[in-house]
Amino acid sequence: MVKYLENEKLEDVIKEGVWIVDFYADWCGPCKMLGPVLESMDANILKVNVDSHEELAASFGVMSIPTICFFRNGELKRKEIGFRNKDDLENILNGI
Repeated sequence: MVKYLENEKLEDVIKEGVWIVDFYADWCGPCKMLGPVLESMDANILKVNVDSHEELAASFGVMSIPTICFFRNGELKRKEIGFRNKDDLENILNGI
């Protein structure tokens, strides 16, 4: 399931379960490549547009995009920068 962060708070969305949070921008080439990969996964995905949520991105230290954060019950477990293929993402998910 892919959800886009709009007016809700990130903490409220990811407070239960395992979530992949994708910090992206519409103009970013690697972000565009990552989109279909995330959509093909059977996982909770939250996409956060860094242009719309600059302060939130800064609070997670996002300096490059895509930045992919892995959360379990609201706790950050891992952070990856750059494009990752489906196998890499699934392996990370299985390890958290």
